[in-house]
Amino acid sequence: MSDNFQLNLGSLRSSINLTLHTHHAARIWHGRPASNEAPAIIGLSGFVGIMNRLKRGAEQDDPYSDWWMIRIEEKLEQSKQEILSIHEQLDSVMAALPKALSVSDNLNVHPVTIPLFVNAQLGFLAVYLLVSYDDLVRRVLLANHTALITRRDMEAWIDQGAHALRSLFGLAQQYKFSGASRDDFAANNARAIKAREQFGDLPQDILEGTRRSSYAPPITRKKSSSGLADSNAGHGSADAENEG
Repeated sequence: MSDNFQLNLGSLRSSINLTLHTHHAARIWHGRPASNEAPAIIGLSGFVGIMNRLKRGAEQDDPYSDWWMIRIEEKLEQSKQEILSIHEQLDSVMAALPKALSVSDNLNVHPVTIPLFVNAQLGFLAVYLLVSYDDLVRRVLLANHTALITRRDMEAWIDQGAHALRSLFGLAQQYKFSGASRDDFAANNARAIKAREQFGDLPQDILEGTRRSSYAPPITRKKSSSGLADSNAGHGSADAENEG
């Protein structure tokens, strides 16, 4: 085969769907629209949109976007541990079920299936949290149905799990793209000064690009006047071909 032979390959794509069994998880996905009585609450679908914008900001060398990626990643881990803690408490409760009883999983006869269009890894991590919460609610409802926990405990655990997710979404809502790049900060130009005034100072390692999120994308610098793209050395590795 000739060394000059080339294949005209396109991008990799995959079809991803999310199946939810509880109304509680479905409400977390959709969020709540604003009304005269209460403000809007974003759902996971809105969070995913913010994560997509956050990833694009980090790609454009906005150090504030990198800082927000780290904060969101840490909050995701905190929310994961909060939901996991409820699961572990529930494990202890379910262990009290008599061995003579065989109880199958509590599944919806008509679950809802949602197609996912997620381009940011932090968005997928939140999807995994929602799946864990959906599992939690199913188990909690079953524990109450089989008289292993009271209705008060059932409602408390469901609310705790929902709060772990909604507090994550609330944090993400505070993100804004600064419009300034690390080159702007190096030059200390008007764009960098305005960003500092609006968003505050950054940790030095974030500003230098030596500390980034585990899921930070490679930085795509703007082309210079010579038409050549600036180097992105030190700011990330080659991006995956398939973004889901």
